[in-house]
Amino acid sequence: MKILVILGTRPQIIKSTPIISGALKQGLDLEIIHTGQHYDHALSEVFFEELSPPQPIVNLNVGSGSHIFQTAEIMLRLEKYLLLGKPSIVLVPGDTNSALAGALASVKLGFSVAHLESGARCYDMQMAEEVNRRLIDHCSAILFAPTSKCKENLGSESVLGEVNLVGDTMLDVFLSSQKEAKKSSIVNELNLKGRDFAVLTTHRAENVDDPIKLRSLFKAIQKADMDVIFPVHPRTKNRLKEGGLILDDGNIRLIDPIGYIEMLALLKSSKIVFTDSGGLQKESFWSKVPCVTLRERTEWNEPVEMGVSFLTGVDPTKIINAVDYINCNYDQLKTRFKNNPFGDGKASEKIVKILAAATE
Repeated sequence: MKILVILGTRPQIIKSTPIISGALKQGLDLEIIHTGQHYDHALSEVFFEELSPPQPIVNLNVGSGSHIFQTAEIMLRLEKYLLLGKPSIVLVPGDTNSALAGALASVKLGFSVAHLESGARCYDMQMAEEVNRRLIDHCSAILFAPTSKCKENLGSESVLGEVNLVGDTMLDVFLSSQKEAKKSSIVNELNLKGRDFAVLTTHRAENVDDPIKLRSLFKAIQKADMDVIFPVHPRTKNRLKEGGLILDDGNIRLIDPIGYIEMLALLKSSKIVFTDSGGLQKESFWSKVPCVTLRERTEWNEPVEMGVSFLTGVDPTKIINAVDYINCNYDQLKTRFKNNPFGDGKASEKIVKILAAATE
């Protein structure tokens, strides 16, 4: 009885790797399909190289495009592989277009869907990821909730599938990667001093597609009295060029996209994280680094409620105020990283057991 895992982006590879490894060790029949949603080597292939899951049986090479194009094209290209493989369960991680397309194509063809990272909610239906995760949750037979809050959300929506509180597999990967991260030389290579720099990532369309917002965001971050290391997503790089934004003359240092291990090493030594990434919000929390979240709402509210993540959007005043607050209360903030709502680092073990039972 076969398990088919559908991946397409960097975060999906990271959060799925421990499940894939665990399933194969248990002798489960598992195959991977890569949609090609992230088609840049630095955003996809490098994570297969670092984390070492098996290579996909096929890459659908869907590439870039609008949300509608990507979702529809993945469904069209995926259909024949689903019909050929006849999986018992199709595992879709997260809230990307790849996940939505995989879930919809599977249920339309009569295959059961398991959703990894179900129940996360930001309650902003203008955000494509919120639409995706809600639709996936309501057509899934098995749902893996990473936090108690996520499980509560699924209960309040009366989803029809079986809900399992398992923890976050990204935490599993984070914990198992710490030894390798300590060996990384990226901090020295960039000539950085511990805790005297920040890390910045931004790639969401609502932030980078508006030149005025993008310019306002960078002006605010440039006021931080520290180096800001900015691994530039290809989408963001294109928007910078289109908007005529040049950042090389200030404290924001642009670098090429980096691998997972290098990012963990940067996070561990940084003082502040600026990001609109859902995954990096959690990784900064586990690294015990305060996070300025460049969004109005987030699906990961637990760190916000604990007072270590600060929702600012791209409002310059909110960003500057958040940085000032972190700098003035840094030692006290560090004491707030106590309870971990994302599980015990053994989420993948629990998920593999459930998948094994479901495919018997």
